[in-house]
Amino acid sequence: MTDVEIEQENAAITKAYKELLKVSYRTLTTEDKKLIRKAFEVAVDAHKEQRRKSGEAYIFHPIAVAKIVAQEIGLDGTSIAAALLHDVVEDNEDYSIQDIEQLFGETVAKIVDGLTKISSLNKDMDVSMQAENFRKMLLTLNDDVRVIIIKIADRLHNMQTMESMRADKQVKIASETLYIYAPLAHRIGLYNIKTELEDLGLKYTEPEVYNDILLKMKESKEEQDLYIQEFNDVIKNSLDKENLNYDIKGRPKSIFSIRRKIVNQGVSFDEVYDKFAVRIIYKSDAANEKFLAWKIYSIVTDHFRPNPTRLRDWISSPKSTGYEALHITVMGPKGRWVEVQIRSERMNEIAEKGYAAHYKYKNKSEKEEDSLDSWINKLQEALENHGANAVDFVEQFKLNLYSKEIFVFTPQGDLKSLPKGATPLDFAFSIHTEVGMKTRGAKVNGKLVPLSHELKSGDQVDILTSESAKPNPNWLDYATTARARSKIKTALKESTKLVAEEGKEILRRKLKQLKITLNENSINEMVSYFKLKTSLDLFYRVGSGAIDNIMLKEYASSRSNAFVSYLKNKISRKANLSKEEIEKDEITNKYDLLVFGKEEEKLDYKLAVCCNPIPGDPVFGFLTVNEGIKVHKKNCPNAVSLQSNYAYRILSAKWIDSSQQEFSAQIILSGIDNLGLVNNITKLISANMHVNMKSISFQSDDGIFSGKINVVVKNKNLLTKLMNNLKKINGIDKVKRV
Repeated sequence: MTDVEIEQENAAITKAYKELLKVSYRTLTTEDKKLIRKAFEVAVDAHKEQRRKSGEAYIFHPIAVAKIVAQEIGLDGTSIAAALLHDVVEDNEDYSIQDIEQLFGETVAKIVDGLTKISSLNKDMDVSMQAENFRKMLLTLNDDVRVIIIKIADRLHNMQTMESMRADKQVKIASETLYIYAPLAHRIGLYNIKTELEDLGLKYTEPEVYNDILLKMKESKEEQDLYIQEFNDVIKNSLDKENLNYDIKGRPKSIFSIRRKIVNQGVSFDEVYDKFAVRIIYKSDAANEKFLAWKIYSIVTDHFRPNPTRLRDWISSPKSTGYEALHITVMGPKGRWVEVQIRSERMNEIAEKGYAAHYKYKNKSEKEEDSLDSWINKLQEALENHGANAVDFVEQFKLNLYSKEIFVFTPQGDLKSLPKGATPLDFAFSIHTEVGMKTRGAKVNGKLVPLSHELKSGDQVDILTSESAKPNPNWLDYATTARARSKIKTALKESTKLVAEEGKEILRRKLKQLKITLNENSINEMVSYFKLKTSLDLFYRVGSGAIDNIMLKEYASSRSNAFVSYLKNKISRKANLSKEEIEKDEITNKYDLLVFGKEEEKLDYKLAVCCNPIPGDPVFGFLTVNEGIKVHKKNCPNAVSLQSNYAYRILSAKWIDSSQQEFSAQIILSGIDNLGLVNNITKLISANMHVNMKSISFQSDDGIFSGKINVVVKNKNLLTKLMNNLKKINGIDKVKRV
């Protein structure tokens, strides 16, 4: 570079720095300015040798990120300094985290350290590693939420300046942005940034679609402006009469959301009606804020007919991101539905800048700070479940990010926010883990409901608990939130372990009688013999009675020549089967039975040819006209159309492990009535592990006693054992199964 060029570049750097100080929408103290100046000088020094792919000096990137942090998000001086320094430690050996701490103090060092950790995660990985990275990244929230906010700003600037990258790199970064960073920005309440990230993500993942919509939106901009003018003219007089100080703006929907509507609703661009929203932003002091919002609402609805099902009152109960506004959809001029958003200036600032804007109003409303803390705590809970598979975790996390919220009340009248689709079980776990674990039932608005009942906004939920209640596998079908599911999974693992421990001892005793020692060798042999996956499966099945004496004797007799056949089998299998087929076989052995509907009935079915599901795949049943039930994979290409067009013909279906399936049976008893007989019977059944009593009825007729008991058991052996024990009760004469 020539001297002139260097001079020009330095002038541009200085100009960018001065702009940064200007754009911070909060007043920076002298201390802040000193801190930012020092951070700027260190960043300039650290990056002096570096250039970006586009050829410009690298320092422009940290300045741009700091600018987003200051202007778009409105964070404090500490964050602006940390944003300037975010790549210093990673890209320069002259500076360590210790140096940063000495120069800028502990807080800045902590944030920079968090950002360095995120950057050092390897970028070129498969999905599961990527998901693991994401989880690690979220764990840095533990240190400081500003780490994530600056990371989002960093990603936004990278997305804005990606033109000179290789196409495959662009697609990778854009996909990651749509997968991880856009949902995060949404959750922190950075709606403007989320929108820009989504649009840029689409620009690189589906450029033709993006450019097509962009062009059409430019063409329809003039028409949109005229429409807003027309809308404005109708209500202007009424608003002015009330001496309101307001501003009406049109806001085009994002390209990404229009694309989503086109895909989901199967319509063309012209058929998407609500391509923009009208926003009314009014000036108000804190005391009249709510009153004025409803006043504007009544004026708008005097002129335009509202759609009653589309009223959203986020003022009385703000979203958990802190978002406040009134949303109404009205029938505007020319018979078009228009979404009208009513916000005060304060609400508007929070909607655009997210949590950071709360700092500005911190003294007025400490509650906002609490909501930031509670948000971080919610995230921490989701992250603490280390046992989860990382991909499941990310998917679960994203579901919770994008989920629409509902608001329900506790019996004391406190408000709880839960994702749409939540059940009483989710509510129980959101109150406290202990409450969740001991849930026996639930009342919604005073009525008993099943645990799978879907809660609606405004419901009052009362959880009934019992010391003896404990999670069972069905709970995973009823729970939707990550917190509840992870706690239930952990509890189920624990109870499986207990049964397995008991099973191990039983197995040791039974093998001893068969002159076999329980050791690693014999365990591996049995796992292979019973076609199981792990020793835990083996012990669990022995403990629950699924593997009984007869089966163990068969194993013992096959054992003498087992080794030979095992080798033969292994050699022939290896030769003939691919790894995929072996895995497929293992899954088939594990989940070998398909059941339908809530009752988990066994019905005749055929597997659909279009998606060829195998045992273990998530599936659903479809009632065809001529061919009975056809089973499709949930991600089958035809699934969406079947589910939307023939919802009434869809049957829920799932694969279960037949050895762990439970069956209902009815036992009939008769005998001579005597005092305490009923008590003895119920006691015996309750004391029997692995047997659940569904219903019981007894009658006594002139000293003769007869009774019916409906029980749920895992297999016949358990039932036989139970019946033999019942026969031993004094006074009982006959016990038989219907």
